[in-house]
Amino acid sequence: MKIAEVPEPTPGPSEVVIRVRAMGVSVPDVLIRKGIYKWGPPLPANPGNELAGVIEAIGDGVTDLAIGQPVLLSARELPVRGGCYTEMIAVPATAVHVLKDGADFEQADFEQAVVLPSYVVAHAMLYGLGLAEGAKSIFVTGAAGAIAGALTDLAKVRGINVIGSVSSEAKAEYAKRCGLDHAVFYKTEPLAKRVLALTDGLGVDAAFDHVIGPVFLECLAMLADFGTAVAYNVFSPLPDKDVFEEMRQNSNRSPAIRVFNIHTYDHHQEALRAITADLIAMLDAGQISPSVGARLPLAEAAEAHRLLESGEVLGKIVLTA
Repeated sequence: MKIAEVPEPTPGPSEVVIRVRAMGVSVPDVLIRKGIYKWGPPLPANPGNELAGVIEAIGDGVTDLAIGQPVLLSARELPVRGGCYTEMIAVPATAVHVLKDGADFEQADFEQAVVLPSYVVAHAMLYGLGLAEGAKSIFVTGAAGAIAGALTDLAKVRGINVIGSVSSEAKAEYAKRCGLDHAVFYKTEPLAKRVLALTDGLGVDAAFDHVIGPVFLECLAMLADFGTAVAYNVFSPLPDKDVFEEMRQNSNRSPAIRVFNIHTYDHHQEALRAITADLIAMLDAGQISPSVGARLPLAEAAEAHRLLESGEVLGKIVLTA
């Protein structure tokens, strides 16, 4: 990746220009950089997918937004992904979300807001699929990760017990600070057995897994009656056994499987915007607390990608302009 100097954008009809304050660094950014993202933008590509900033200019026909308003933008609501590693950007006015109308935002507020697109995935799975309704406990793989952390935060809003897998004491401590109730060390402990023990043999109402492979079968085995195992990473390895056979082996609990992909919402933009609006309201009310693990200037985007891929940072990596 390299920094390019380009002319400042001007808003076209029905567009606004945003002066950027914070940009999120996420896994899709890395996939775009590597050229393996199915939904990647055309080359030469700017890999950024989320930003927060202030409206700098307004184009003709925009009547419901004002200069100076703090806003959030996700590339999920743009015609193509990417474009968000930048100091300024012109986008359709219909794609932005006002954060606090007329409020004086601090840099930390922009940085927390730019974590919300990760929460969108968690919200869509936990709330949108109805899995929070009546749930007493859930399990998340990689409890110190961005999506798992968002799942934990949102589950605690509903009073749901959260168990998660971790690889180290440091990650366990971090995840517990973010609301995790119980950490299971997947390298040394049998996942399903530990989860069942922690739930008095009842199991969890939902298990959220982005690792898949053999772990997904553990998720099936730890489910409570009528529980659901959710696989939400289309780039992960497949389970090494027949999943339907494993479901039948656990048929006494009537397990369910859901494969989730946030890109389904590409065709349901109103629902996507409603999720984001709900999260902004929750953030404003102090119900959720997105975690920022590292801040780097935009010029160090390559280092931010290295940190993300290394797993060295706990919490969201944010670039600042």
